[in-house]
Amino acid sequence: MVWPFTSNSGKDDDASKRPVSWSDSLNGTDWQHYKDPRNWVPTLLVTTTVLASLQIYRSYLRRIPGAVHIQPNFFRKRSLFGQVTSVGDGDNFHLYHTPGGRLAGWGWLRSVPTKKTELRNRTIPIRIAGVDAPEGAHFGRPAQPFATDALAWLSDYVLGRRVRAKIYKRDQYDRIVATVFVRRFLIRRDVGLEMLKRGLATTYEAKTGAEFGGLEDKYKAAESQARAKKRGMWSGKPEHFESPREYKTRMNQEEPQNNNTKS
Repeated sequence: MVWPFTSNSGKDDDASKRPVSWSDSLNGTDWQHYKDPRNWVPTLLVTTTVLASLQIYRSYLRRIPGAVHIQPNFFRKRSLFGQVTSVGDGDNFHLYHTPGGRLAGWGWLRSVPTKKTELRNRTIPIRIAGVDAPEGAHFGRPAQPFATDALAWLSDYVLGRRVRAKIYKRDQYDRIVATVFVRRFLIRRDVGLEMLKRGLATTYEAKTGAEFGGLEDKYKAAESQARAKKRGMWSGKPEHFESPREYKTRMNQEEPQNNNTKS
């Protein structure tokens, strides 16, 4: 019974609380609204743009702070662009990754740190692929001839400059093995190849694991030319020549003998 001066909202509430079947719900949906491209195309475009932007950022614009952060699928497929912040030896250095270069604001909106405290744990150690420079003085070992020359040349050639490293793998010391290119007088130069031409390195000698990035023949030809012209390491008498690999092998053999003598 409905009392006077009252509405029949009770009946409406009861009707609204009745369960609606799935078929009735589908039949009651205005599908014409979704068929109109003006209603769903903008949403699709925005979603696609956001997802594509995230993928581009993750693949090309995200800064990599260290070697452990490089994804395995990057090796042999990607290169790293950045600035050389320090040179540790004649064939390796540290790279501060600057993805996107000047187009991404590096050098005018964003700057590369210069203090050692700011660079700690924020650079990538790079080992130049395919070459072996003379060994410097390490762990009580004497330096090889031309070790200081190789270090001085590499420092002058790349330190503070922007380089591109074509990366291949991570070595046993967590360094990234890469072919390194730098622009000198607007010409792109292969750093490892230039060292070989000047007799400041030999081609990398190893039974397994040597990485040349497909440039082994080119590197060995440059080494042979430097040897014939007696440049750098090849300037002395052939019988006195000792390659970096031979030097390291000799040092490893002498160390146990020296330790036994001291004990």
